[in-house]
Parts: sequence; structure tokens; C-alpha cells
Amino acid sequence: MNSKNSGRGLEGFLMGKGFYIVLFLCAAVIGLSAWMMTAGNETMEDLTSSDVSLNNRRVETVLITPDVQAPALEVMAVPSEAPAPIEPVLKEEQEEETVPVWNETIAEEETFWPVEGELERLHDVDRLHYDVTLRDWRTHEGVDILAPLGETVHAAMSGVVQEIEDSGLYGTEVVIDHGDGTAAVYANLASMPAVSVGDRVSAGDVIGAVGTTALCEIGQGTHLHFAMYLDGTSVDPLDYLPV
Repeated sequence: MNSKNSGRGLEGFLMGKGFYIVLFLCAAVIGLSAWMMTAGNETMEDLTSSDVSLNNRRVETVLITPDVQAPALEVMAVPSEAPAPIEPVLKEEQEEETVPVWNETIAEEETFWPVEGELERLHDVDRLHYDVTLRDWRTHEGVDILAPLGETVHAAMSGVVQEIEDSGLYGTEVVIDHGDGTAAVYANLASMPAVSVGDRVSAGDVIGAVGTTALCEIGQGTHLHFAMYLDGTSVDPLDYLPV
């Protein structure tokens, strides 16, 4: 009984004022939904337009130039005519005042043996000879003249002392330039020669004494190692000494 009465009461409510209430509520829901959709679309449009405006915005960089003037460039004056060329100074002109010029009369001057003694080793650059000191086979660019230790050594020919040095292998050396393309080397001398670089010597002048400074020939008897060079090439000293 109760259920039937409840059903009839609900049916009467819907057929009466309840129908209009339900209809109003449905219309309100539909209107609210439409308003929310419209508001959402406007919001999306606003955001889209904002993004477009940001993307299209141009960023400008302003460079501020400091108020400093650049230094003026110095302009070099260009000569209208090229300078006159500098005349080269010949080597002969430079050495004319400092180095004596020797003439061909040197070859006609008297020559001397630098020391008196027997020849222990001869000049030979074409064949190998056994070296008793170094214990090998080699050529020999000078002549070795046996002489007592401390024996006086004389200049074989006139010239200018070009060089004095300790060559190590051949000991103390004195080189004399004769001015005609030839030069004489006196080696195995005592450590203190009697001349200096630049001295002008005549044939027969004392230039030093026999020593034992040549390490490469220390196995031999005391001697003078005497060599001659023509334009830098080794030649036989016996061709320049008196017979």
C-alpha cells in the first residue's frame, strides 16, 4: 500500500508544478554549459593572440658608440724619386789597411827548413798508412820532422800569422799565410808560441818550439808536424822546402 501511494504522489508531482521545476533545472544546466564553453574559447583565443604577438615582436640591439676619436694615421711621404743605390765596398778595400798585401816575390825569397832532423813520416793523401798512435790506417797531410823536445821552430817562408789554436788532435798550431794562396801549418808545438795573430814574420824567424801536444801522434818520437796548403788543398811540403 505504501509503495503504491508513493508512486501516485510522484506522478502527481510531475504532472503538476514539479514538471516546470525540472524543466527550469535542465535549462539552467544547458545554459551554464554553453557559458563555460564560450568563456573557454575566448580564453584560448586570448592566449593564442598573446603568443603570436610575442613571436612577432622584434628585438632591437642598440649600439652606443663611445665618444672617442680614433688616432689619426701618420701618412708617410713617398719620395718622388728613388734614392741613389749604395755603392758596395769591395772586400779588398776593407782589408787593404789591416792585412798586408804580399806580392809574387815571396816565391823568390829564401826558404828555410823549420827544424833540422830526419823525416819520420812523409806526406801522402792518396794511400793509407798505418798509424802507430791511433792503431788504424789513414792518410797524412804533412811531414813529421824528428827533433828534440824544445827545439826552436823557424818560419819556413815570410807571411802573416793568421791563426793560433789548440786543435786537440794536432795540439798547438800556428798557421802562417804567405799571401800567394799558400799557407803553412806548424803543429805539435809547445803550448806557448813565440808569435801572435797578425804578426808579420820573415823566413827564418822563430815562431815556437817543438812540443808534445799532438794527441794523434804522441806514439811517435818528438817531432814537428809541418803541412802546406794551396788554396785550401793539401800539398807536399817538400815541394816548397830547399833541397
